[in-house]
Amino acid sequence: MERFFPSIDRYIFKLVLFPMLGVFALAATLLLLDKMLRLFDFVAVEGGPIGVVFKMLGALIPEYASLAIPLGLLLGILLAFRKLATSSELDVMRAVGLGYNRLLRVPYIITAVLMVVNVSLVFFIQPLSRYYYEQMEYELRSGALGASIKVGEFTTLADRMALRIEESEDDGRRLVGIFARVANSKGQVLSISAREGSFLATSDDPDTIILRLTDGTIVQDTGTENTTPRVLSFTRHDLPIDLPTIDEFRARGDAEREYILPELLRIGWSDDQPEAKRDASQASFNFRLVEVVMMIMLPMLAVALAIPPKRSTSALGVFVSIIMVVSYHKVNQYGEDVAALGRVDPVIALWGPFFIFAALILWMYYRVAYVPGGQAIGALETAFGKLTKRLRKLFAPKRQRVTAERSDATLESAPAE
Repeated sequence: MERFFPSIDRYIFKLVLFPMLGVFALAATLLLLDKMLRLFDFVAVEGGPIGVVFKMLGALIPEYASLAIPLGLLLGILLAFRKLATSSELDVMRAVGLGYNRLLRVPYIITAVLMVVNVSLVFFIQPLSRYYYEQMEYELRSGALGASIKVGEFTTLADRMALRIEESEDDGRRLVGIFARVANSKGQVLSISAREGSFLATSDDPDTIILRLTDGTIVQDTGTENTTPRVLSFTRHDLPIDLPTIDEFRARGDAEREYILPELLRIGWSDDQPEAKRDASQASFNFRLVEVVMMIMLPMLAVALAIPPKRSTSALGVFVSIIMVVSYHKVNQYGEDVAALGRVDPVIALWGPFFIFAALILWMYYRVAYVPGGQAIGALETAFGKLTKRLRKLFAPKRQRVTAERSDATLESAPAE
């Protein structure tokens, strides 16, 4: 064990693993919580069951995981090396001959494993889960999930019935305050009101459900002149309701992000497909691939931004790393959109920013690893330090500012020796 995985590697593995898992969980949770609020509003408006929210969130986990994995990897390595640098452990390791390339052995092993996971996510799992999410959203909008009848509103069913329900209790199992107006083929109109009711399924006809009403009144209008409507009271009445016909959901592949890897390769480079579809498929393939390949550069970027200046505990590199990764992702999204429209070749639109970003990372890593006293963001660190000092003076308590001013005046008035 010691031969293949020395203690220094185990130590770095522990330093990287826990921050990485924490950042990954935090990023995925924040993304899911933001989406959860919007899904709750959407399901409430559509009148659907609450349980569908969690199914839709589960379908979005692969998409959010593919975004959170690179961010967690970057910040996990960055925070680990920042801890080594601020505690002077990194200086000791380098003094005994351990260079940055040697110290990055374990981070690159972790990166290789996460790249395999991300490839399976973006090329296979994510397209299928996205299609499943779109399918549930369609069923929710169409009423296939029991969302067609809204409480407190009139709902038209099969163009011959208007139904209104005042309240819903026990998750829809008990309905209170029901009014229905039904027209039949003979021109008769039934106005039905009931104290409460419930929906029951029928075993012989899946397209029809029974609305069982309790304690109500039926007013029957025959539709003929000089005829008094009949009024009937009932303790229980079963009202059959024909369910609306719901079109079958579309087949997978309406958008390129729903294609898995073999389908992207088959469509993107096939002469039988329209040019617009080929461009969109090639753009989607290159976008997913370049997002995965960029993970190779993240350990070097993390080290370049993790080492603060000597005698400094600045955390500016953490913020810069997040800004750089998010900005690069947005540039790739723009490149994919432009390439899908056929305006720019996908190789130029997506791999061009990759090589520029990779060259910047290599330069930053070279400055830190091979230039004595070199800093990747030295100018930013200096400006950030000056800004921090000014803000501390500006927002310092009044007593501290007066003491500092008196000290400065005493130093100025003291005779030079």
